[in-house]
Amino acid sequence: MKLRVCLFVLIGLVVALPVSMARFVVEKNSLSITSPEKMKGTYDSAIGNFGIPQYGGSMAGNVVYPKDNNNGCKEFNHFSISFKSTPGALPTIVLLHRGSCFFALKVWNAQKAGASAVLVADDIDEPLITMDTPEEDGSSAQYIQNITIPSALIGKSFGEKLKDAISGGDMVNVNLDWREAVPHPDERVEYELWSNSNDECGVKCNMLMEFVKDFKGAAQILEKGGYTQFTPHYITWYCPQAFTLSKQCKSQCINHGRYCAPDPEQDFSTGYDGKDVVIENLRQLCVFKVANETATPWVWWDYVTDFQIRCPMKEKKYNKELSAGLDIKKIEKCIGDPDADSENLVLKQEQDAQIGKGSRGDVTILPTLVVNNRQYRGKLEKSAILKAICAGFEETTEPAVCLSGDLQTNECLTSNGGCWRDNAANITACKDTFRGRVCECPMVDGVQFKGDGYTTCEASGPGRCKINNGGCWHDARNGHAFSACSDDGGVRCQCPTGFSGDGVKNCEDIDECKEKKACQCPECSCKNTWGSYDCTCSGDLLYIKDHDACISKTASQGKSAWAAFWVILIGLVMAAGGAFLVYKYRIRQYMDSEIRAIMAQYMPLDGQVEVPNHVNDQRA
Repeated sequence: MKLRVCLFVLIGLVVALPVSMARFVVEKNSLSITSPEKMKGTYDSAIGNFGIPQYGGSMAGNVVYPKDNNNGCKEFNHFSISFKSTPGALPTIVLLHRGSCFFALKVWNAQKAGASAVLVADDIDEPLITMDTPEEDGSSAQYIQNITIPSALIGKSFGEKLKDAISGGDMVNVNLDWREAVPHPDERVEYELWSNSNDECGVKCNMLMEFVKDFKGAAQILEKGGYTQFTPHYITWYCPQAFTLSKQCKSQCINHGRYCAPDPEQDFSTGYDGKDVVIENLRQLCVFKVANETATPWVWWDYVTDFQIRCPMKEKKYNKELSAGLDIKKIEKCIGDPDADSENLVLKQEQDAQIGKGSRGDVTILPTLVVNNRQYRGKLEKSAILKAICAGFEETTEPAVCLSGDLQTNECLTSNGGCWRDNAANITACKDTFRGRVCECPMVDGVQFKGDGYTTCEASGPGRCKINNGGCWHDARNGHAFSACSDDGGVRCQCPTGFSGDGVKNCEDIDECKEKKACQCPECSCKNTWGSYDCTCSGDLLYIKDHDACISKTASQGKSAWAAFWVILIGLVMAAGGAFLVYKYRIRQYMDSEIRAIMAQYMPLDGQVEVPNHVNDQRA
């Protein structure tokens, strides 16, 4: 009896925190009615925790309310009901009543009949709740993993309005929108995976193991590219004080009952204990911690996938030999002493992190993925999780993996997304994003286009003539090219010399010969060319374009030669004369200074004071 009581207590703590602490947040998507007119508006709906919600996207559809089997608990083919939409028609969204069977079974039956999505109307007036899967058994396991359509719970009164409108003959069209279900503030996505190393919990454990293996490659690419920041988390529970000294709880807990896990097989007499699960949870956390310290956090994915292959508990192969190439001593130091009567800092942080902060509620469902602090609802499947992560990037910052055809439709491929396009230059304002296209004038080769992105985009600034000639006229003939674009930083198209026109759509050649704008000398003969003209002179004459004149080739050559000769000769003469004058001036100055110095020794010169002679002075 004690064994069963302890097991019951631990399993109870698995699914719920203490009531005073628990805060479960219902994740919602938007539901808009587009017709009939009397019901137009936006309503809340709670995303189901199974199937594949279309994160980052939307779905327009026609709501159908079946007259028979309107709770969806039986297969619809028994009633000859099909929800498959005909080609060209909107997808079918089935409205069902809550009650009588599991949520997941209702959705599964509708999916098999061709439904694209399911709305379940609550049967009592209460705040919206999250539809979850049942406790797995043989029958439910067969269909839970195969549900691929989205589903949502709606309020009772809203469900009644939809039912009455459809029953009254109205065509009810709705738009289910998940584009804002995940915040997308910047170019990096932070996401967490809350799980457990126990692999013997049935369908959910198998789903988690398969997801980790399948998602490993994409996760490591995103992490290495700096696109994401991933953090693994593990839920642990505490053992109630009354049971901490019992043999059963000691086998499920470490650190004197502070951190516990349910027995993997739910049988204390065989196999591994919950204590083994807790220690392995701690080991995987320490692997991530040590890997993160070496700037290789993605090594966690290698360790966990290797553990699942080489050390699964359900195959009785569990051991503690794996290290993922990391420093084992650091990992063991991080793990600490499981038998110590003290807090383990790593696990204590995990328990604190389990309690919701901000917009995120407490983590109470395993496994749980949290993207940008918002809990993911739906199936743990590679493409579904990638959609949720890609929905967390700011528009136009998504990595290439998010824009692949497997995850979303490139709206720019159909009518250019309704955006501006220059077919001649193959330039478009349409940018494909995960949540849909945006029309934004592009920057091409350093040249920024400006406009509304829908009808106009014009190149602006220096260098704009490199891009489709700045939208101006241009043409090329016989090896000669002309453009009306002026690359002076302004926006103007002006026909080049030799042409006339608006500069944008046309520039026509000017016939300089006909308009007598050139080649007007008596000896000239004019011939018009595209963008210019040719002028020739009669006889042996040469045309000088700058002067619009014809001169003799011989005369011009003779005159040029004699002119050069006389210029050189006169230059030499002038240089020689100048040098001679300078020479005479310098010599004369020198001689004058020498003569004046000699004469100054014998007689005073003009302007000098006479110096008395003391040699002949004989006075006493």
